[in-house]
Amino acid sequence: MIHGLREMLIFLFLAVFSKATGAKAYSRGVVIQEGAAYCLSWRLAVEANNVRAWRTVPSQCLRYVETYMLGGQYERDLDLIVGQILSYVNGIAPSSDGMDAWILDVDDTCISNVLYYRGKRYGCDPYDPAAFRAWALKGGCPAIPAVLALFSYLVQSGFKVFLVTGRDQETLGQVTLDNLHYEGFVGYKRLILRTAEFKGQSAVAYKSEIRRQIEEEGYRIWGNVGDQWSDLQGECLGNRTFKLPNPMYFVP
Repeated sequence: MIHGLREMLIFLFLAVFSKATGAKAYSRGVVIQEGAAYCLSWRLAVEANNVRAWRTVPSQCLRYVETYMLGGQYERDLDLIVGQILSYVNGIAPSSDGMDAWILDVDDTCISNVLYYRGKRYGCDPYDPAAFRAWALKGGCPAIPAVLALFSYLVQSGFKVFLVTGRDQETLGQVTLDNLHYEGFVGYKRLILRTAEFKGQSAVAYKSEIRRQIEEEGYRIWGNVGDQWSDLQGECLGNRTFKLPNPMYFVP
């Protein structure tokens, strides 16, 4: 009896809510959102890591993701996050021993692949490793301005910056180094790419091991910045992690 009354009250609430918002209510308490409202909720769930292991952007969200990436909101979100990072950085007094470190991811953290993903319908098409490799070999990824400014500030403040990427060392090592240099990423401590030793490992396992090695060298990792949750999970994460937005793809 009580359970039935509770279900009825939930249904009535949803019916009133749906009338007020234009959403569709169903007896099991499911609210179906349509159009941009659904895509906004989907992106929020992705960034909060509540939606995991997703393969492609929902096809109905193509224009939403395009507008987000190119219409100014992506840059505004980056500016806010970088502002938070800088507030944290300014509260740190680097030691004179030169062992204070930061870790930055590369793809869609330091340099952008949005021009490539435009041709892949902003992630609505499945990941194509051969096509992405061909794109990366061109060495034309532009810097993400907010992160370039953060990078420069970290270097000037005395931190040792490690750029850690899942890109393959053998095929993309030199072109990635040249691309970063051309875009203004100069003065970092080390660019670390995936070698044969880590082939087949998940990003979490690979990057955890790299961070462990950095700490074993005596470095103190104050911060870790990446666009994927797999950049920020695992072991030896550092003192703080910062997730940058990326609704175009998921790296496990």
